[in-house]
Amino acid sequence: MRKILGPLLLGLGGFLLTTALLVLLWVPGQVKKTPLDVDSITTLSGDASYLQSDRGPVKATSHSAIDGDASDGDTAVFKTFSCLMWNKDGKAPTCTSAEGKGSPLLNAGTDAFATDRRTALAVPDQEKYLGNLASAHQGLINKFPFDVEQKTYPFWDGILDRAVDAVFVAEEKLDGLDTYKFNINVKDEPAEITKGIQGTYSLDKTMWIDKATGSIIKQSEKQLRQLPDGSPALDMNLAFTDEQVAANIKDAKANGGKLSLVGMLPWIAGLLGLISLLAGLILNRDKDGTAGEVVRTREPAPDATRVPAGATASTAVASDTRPRTDPEASTRPISTTPAAAGSAGTERPAEGWDLGAGQTARRAEPNSATE
Repeated sequence: MRKILGPLLLGLGGFLLTTALLVLLWVPGQVKKTPLDVDSITTLSGDASYLQSDRGPVKATSHSAIDGDASDGDTAVFKTFSCLMWNKDGKAPTCTSAEGKGSPLLNAGTDAFATDRRTALAVPDQEKYLGNLASAHQGLINKFPFDVEQKTYPFWDGILDRAVDAVFVAEEKLDGLDTYKFNINVKDEPAEITKGIQGTYSLDKTMWIDKATGSIIKQSEKQLRQLPDGSPALDMNLAFTDEQVAANIKDAKANGGKLSLVGMLPWIAGLLGLISLLAGLILNRDKDGTAGEVVRTREPAPDATRVPAGATASTAVASDTRPRTDPEASTRPISTTPAAAGSAGTERPAEGWDLGAGQTARRAEPNSATE
């Protein structure tokens, strides 16, 4: 069993360590990228006054989708549509094409831009991905990068047509989700406040960003656009609806859990790999230590006094070929002397030797009775 288990554990350990390095070095770069299947709708609500009209409730909708055909492994191409509507009766549609007096439409517009899938920053060559739809974009546009840092980021402002500073303010929990709070503050900047009309523009926007994914969880802003004479063209407060914030938190927790698992996998796989390698080395060492051992068994010495069944005592003694303790016994010749009187012509062994029938000569032990 050890012959199989030891190499198996060594192989498993090597595989797990390789997997740990792969997940640590390569997988995060593949996972921490803007997915190419984004198609989301964001809803906001608030109140506004337009061209000195009475202040009333408003709603805004932003639809953002990725153009998969124009995007590639490094760049995501977004196309967005936004609409701002009066919502005085609480039943306003998402948007309408009707304009003019009596229409609930306040403003509508489209945008298209290309961003880096890892950093979320606008790519320099917008025309490469958007052709004649391209327009200059800078900084972050619709999300922050993965693993957000506590620092100032450039964030795109469509009214100013340039990036402004999104300054880190604090950490804050939203329904158990860790977020970073950023603020953008623009004060009386010259701008084209609506098509063909110049004026000044002020913005105070706060965003709560998921630390792990960089998605915007919550947002609130106060925006003021003024005509050259100082009168307000648009004075608006707008924020994500409560339902929108709850949905964003749910999505962020799910996506953050997946990223956390990716972050833990290298350590889990690495630890299991080390344990497997150690166990395999121990088993192989034990196997190598016993491979050269020879099992020695002690055979019992023959019992000279034991007579096999059916054999006479003389046969047993004759078959015993072990060396004698008398060094001269094996080389002493058999002596013959003339026979005693009355036995002429015959010879007999010298005294002290006995010949058994059919046996070799052996020396008889002296009989103590005749000594």
